[in-house]
Amino acid sequence: MPPTTPRRPTGHTPLLTVTGDSLVAADFRPRTRRRPPGPYRRLLSVPGARAFTAGNLIARLPMGMFSVSAVVMIAGTRGSYALAGAVTAMGLAATALVAPWTARLVDRHGQARVALPATLVAALGSLALLLCVRYGAPDWTLFAAYAATATTPNTGGMARARWAHLLKGDAGLLHTANSFEQAADELCFMLGPVLAAFLSATFFPEAGTLVGVVLLVTGMLLFTAQRATEPPARPRPRAKAPFRAPGIPPLLAVCLAMGGVFGAMEVVTIAFADANGHRTAAGVVLGLQAAGSCAAGLLYGALKPAGAAEDRLPWCVAAMAALLTLPLLAASLTGSLPLLAVTLLVAGMATAPAMVTTMTLVQRRTPEGRLNEGMTLAVTGLLGGIACGSAAGGWTVEHLSATAGYGVPLTAAAAALLLTLRPATGDGA
Repeated sequence: MPPTTPRRPTGHTPLLTVTGDSLVAADFRPRTRRRPPGPYRRLLSVPGARAFTAGNLIARLPMGMFSVSAVVMIAGTRGSYALAGAVTAMGLAATALVAPWTARLVDRHGQARVALPATLVAALGSLALLLCVRYGAPDWTLFAAYAATATTPNTGGMARARWAHLLKGDAGLLHTANSFEQAADELCFMLGPVLAAFLSATFFPEAGTLVGVVLLVTGMLLFTAQRATEPPARPRPRAKAPFRAPGIPPLLAVCLAMGGVFGAMEVVTIAFADANGHRTAAGVVLGLQAAGSCAAGLLYGALKPAGAAEDRLPWCVAAMAALLTLPLLAASLTGSLPLLAVTLLVAGMATAPAMVTTMTLVQRRTPEGRLNEGMTLAVTGLLGGIACGSAAGGWTVEHLSATAGYGVPLTAAAAALLLTLRPATGDGA
């Protein structure tokens, strides 16, 4: 009997093929094309990315814990919210002054050589604050101890600098990385205060600060150990300071205005919840705003935005300003806290695209070799705006009403929109 030539399968692969006098089993598994990996899977597949991201996230979580922990610890022990607020405000001002210098040293000498010692100094400052509060030291010692925490490196900025180094030339994946980092920021500032409040209330007033210190040092040790992904140091950068670079000052002004949105929203929402007899729910309501921003950031990173970043920024900020009218309407027309929570969730969805686009432009306009400094200046602008927004929101609540206070973040967003509409030099492509 002559050998039978196997027939090419049509549709389904046959279970058996006949070759000569033998039966040979065939592979009958369906032949399907594999779907290409998603953008975040591709991002975390970059060699070394998962390791430094894990360490950075651990180190970044305490950024949302320390201020809440300090307020709970000081107010709970000394019985003065005024003192607690003054200490944390001084720490914020010290950070705004020290952080750019720390970032400049990071650019010149490398992340591992500078960030780890700076973190240890900040950790000692937090522990000193804890001991001063615990053992009843004079009030001035609290200010001195908390000032030392200003050396805490900008962990988010260092992560973005690593992505910019690893993904140089891949604008699409770098957009995904910036969106991922913005979502991580929102997640940490959403979970950090909740964790700090839980630890301090469940165990002892200093528990939030103590756990925050452990997480910060552990995360920074893991992060700085990943030397393969660290950007090269630039001991003698020839480029001008980022603050003097074309296109950077207008972006810093935008960051200042957007920081005003965040600072005012926090104070006004706490006051509104308190006025409605639900002060304990304020954290949950603010958490929903951060959750909306986190979800929007991940979605924004999965999409491929059209057009130049400098053209997208006004539209992103305009969307943020438009959606911030919703909390004002909910508060003034209904006074319902659950409805306010829903509007804050929706309004938060416009935050991440605006922040991601702003940080992308900061990256592109910052001179080569000074990226950590440029990113930290942007964060410093945000911190300054948060302080101004908190003060303006508090004044409005005290002299007018909590409902009227929601006009402050809306005004800050409108100011940010006007700043983005001004022509600025810089490539922004």
